[in-house]
Parts: sequence; C-alpha cells; structure tokens
Amino acid sequence: MSSGCFPPRSRLTPLMALPLLLCFWALLSPTASADVALNNMFGDHMVLQQGIRNRVWGKADPGEKVTVTLANQTHSATADADGHWEVMLDAVQEYGGPWSLTIKGNNTVTFNDVLIGEVWVCAGQSNMQWSVNASNDADLERAAAHFPEIRLISVPQVGTQEPQWNFNGSWKACSPETVGNFSAVGYFFGRQLHQTLGVPVGLINNAWGGSAAEAWVNREKLAEDGRFEKLLARWEQTEKEKADDKGLMNGNHRPANIYNGVLKPSIGYGIRGAIWYQGESNAGRAYQYRDLFPYMIKTWREEWGLGDFPFYWVQLADFRDEKAEPAESDWAELREAQTMTMDALPATGEAVIIDIGEGKDIHPKNKQDVAKRLARWALAETYAVGGIPCHSPRYASMEKDGSKIILSFDHVDGGWRPFDVPRPIGFTIAGADKVFVNATATIREDGRIEVSADGVNDPVAVRYAWADNPVCNMFDGAGLPLTPFRTDDFPGVTVNNH
Repeated sequence: MSSGCFPPRSRLTPLMALPLLLCFWALLSPTASADVALNNMFGDHMVLQQGIRNRVWGKADPGEKVTVTLANQTHSATADADGHWEVMLDAVQEYGGPWSLTIKGNNTVTFNDVLIGEVWVCAGQSNMQWSVNASNDADLERAAAHFPEIRLISVPQVGTQEPQWNFNGSWKACSPETVGNFSAVGYFFGRQLHQTLGVPVGLINNAWGGSAAEAWVNREKLAEDGRFEKLLARWEQTEKEKADDKGLMNGNHRPANIYNGVLKPSIGYGIRGAIWYQGESNAGRAYQYRDLFPYMIKTWREEWGLGDFPFYWVQLADFRDEKAEPAESDWAELREAQTMTMDALPATGEAVIIDIGEGKDIHPKNKQDVAKRLARWALAETYAVGGIPCHSPRYASMEKDGSKIILSFDHVDGGWRPFDVPRPIGFTIAGADKVFVNATATIREDGRIEVSADGVNDPVAVRYAWADNPVCNMFDGAGLPLTPFRTDDFPGVTVNNH
C-alpha cells in the first residue's frame, strides 16, 4: 500500500524526483501562513480619534481570524477571500493615554504609546506642504516644539492610477528634531488646537506641491458627473499622445493620481476633519473650480464614511505685482469660487489671507497667521469654544442710492477697522458699460459702506480686492480681513476654460 504522496516503487522514475521531494518536504514542514499586516496609518505613537468608532484594517490569510484589542475592548473579524479584514472599535470618550493596540492572528502585532485625541488631515499643494523649516522664525519654532502629545505622520508623494493599499510612513511625536520638515500650516494649526483644548492632536500631512484639485478626486466619481466631461476628455487625449511621459503620467495633475497614491491609503482612518490650502494650480480654470472643489469635498466625505466632517480651507493669498488700475484676474475668480463653496456645503469655512501674501513669492513665509485663521474655524465651529470669531466679514447685499451704491455685510465682529489709514481702500465701481474705476468709499454710522466715483453717475456694480494682488485695507475689530467680492456676475476671464 502506498501513501498519498508516494507511488509504488515500480512506477518511480527520475522525472518524478522533484515533485516527490517537494511533497516530502510538505509532510515535514508546518503549514505556511502569512503574517497579519496593517496599513501604516497604524503604528507606535498614533492618535485615534476621540468620540467615534475607529476603523482598523489590514491583510491576513483568507479565512484567518483576526482579533483586535484596545484597553478593555476586543473585536474580531475573519479575513475575506482576498485576505482583507477590518474591525470597528467602540468609541472612546476619554482623551489621553497612552494605550496599546494589539492585533492577533497567526502572529501578534502590538502598537504602543497610542493616544486618544483629535485627528486632522492637512492636504493641498505647496503652501500646505511648505515646511516649518522654510517658514518665519524657523529656528525659534523648532526650539519650542516640545509637544509630545502632538503626533505627526506624512504620506509620500506617489502619483498613480492604481489605488494603493499602503504607504511608506510612520507616526512621530512632535519634538525639535521631528517638526522641521512637517507642514508648517498643519503644525501651527495643530499646536493651536492642542494649546487651546488641552488634548492630544494627530496630524496627517499628505500635501503635494503644484497639485491640481482633479488629481485628488476618484476618477470614477469624476466620470459619473457630467460637469467634468471636457476635463476628462482632454486628459484621455493627453494619455494617448504622451503615454511614455512618466513625469506627466505619474504627476500631480493627472485626475485621480494623488487620490490613488496618497489619499486612498488613509481613507477610512478616524479623523475629526480636514484643512486644505490649494487653488493656485486651478486658477486658470476658476469657473470650473466652482463645481470641482465642492465635489471633491463631497466625495471625500462619502468615502470616509464619517458624515459631513469639518472641512476648512485657505483662500488664495495676494500675489504678483500690485496694479493701480482695475483689471480682470483669474486669481480673484478662484478666490470667488472658494468663497462660493461655503454656500454649497455644510461644515465648511474659509480663512481669508488677502493681507498675508508676498507679491514676489507664491509661498509666503508667514504660515503662523494662516494657521491661526484656520484654527479659529475649528475652535469656534467644530469645538464650540465661545468668544472666538472665525468668519471674515462678507458682502451681503447692495442698494442703489443715486450715484452711490450702499453695501451691507455679515460677520463684522467689533465693527470696521481699516488698516493703516482711516478710509476704506480697495473698492472699484462700474456703470452699465462694465468698465470699473477706482472708487471712493465711506463707512456709515450703521456699518454699511457707500461707494461712488466721479464720472459714474449710474453705477450698477462694485468690486473689492478684485486683483491678483489688490491694494485693500478693510478689517473687522477681530482682525479678520474683508473677503474679496464682487456684486456683479459679468462673465470672467476663465468662464470658458475647462
């Protein structure tokens, strides 16, 4: 009688030697198995989001049972046919730690120094990527960065059409040694939250300099929405003509490249919200951005599965040469598209920084004040900290009074405080000919602003700070600048750009 591995001796031939040896080895060896593996969002020094059910996911052998333990809670899952598994931790209401997170399957993985706190995604292009090392007072900022309960993780820049499961990165506690290369806006924002709320903060930096908004969106989602047909058609043609251009194909403008390579590995990780600084690369298509930007936010929220999580962004700063005479501006139109997104979606807010830019540098170094204006939104709206204004003043309505236009505004906290000189600067006015000229503006006792100009006897529209780099000076008593605006809807210079 023969075993299941070995044939009778009379049948044995040299050609059968190798498979027989393998069969014999299998009898002697233990069953091979794959180790439980986790996405690198999970690791030592990580921060889990307080107050929500946190998702933990990874890979294992198909059918393998995986058990996850945090403090006094334990959850199990079975890996599916592709080896994927996930569990949902119960919400933890108490901030702090440190805890250990243990994942056990065929092997055991333990992550230590895990905190429960507030987690924020820091995304966008170069002004979000801009590091602490390259910002104002970098030496002082590094020297003061002793915040062990602020945790930092950065996702490398990978551009691809293939959704990535993981990335090369790990959490680090904030210190003078670790903070320098991290996003300056992200760090200063997180530091303000940490100091104000007194809780741990986790920051996920996935910014990519020069990136276009469409690169951050799931391509299937873009294709489902008819508003972006021309954008995708242009790229489909480019992909046919320049398929060998690896820089372009793997770059930061191709639709979904950043979504797949940078964002996808972190989607589903427990977060409180996101901050965003981007728009320069889309300024030439500002009208398209009116649809694209809110659509991006909507799709992120859908895929994260956390509802309408807070999403706050930075409006484009002032940049390029100042011009004395009114002119059309794609950057002004992009700022307008950003502002319009607050009306399109809930739980959104805009940090206006028309006063913080540098005409000579698209990367202004004052990232501290940018972050503070973002933090105002989070503290006031997300965390309900009282007494913190966050809305920049914003145009509300107009009425015509002879040769004058009277403007009303919302969110003027503490009244008007024009900067440097007492009279308002930065207003232009036009008649039916749509030719704008510099205007005289006066603040009325009721807080409204009246605008007029010699030669414009029948005005129809007013604009404020409508330029790449406008000369303007209107702030409220809280120190927040008036949001650039126009009262007209005349077709802009980017209206037909797709």
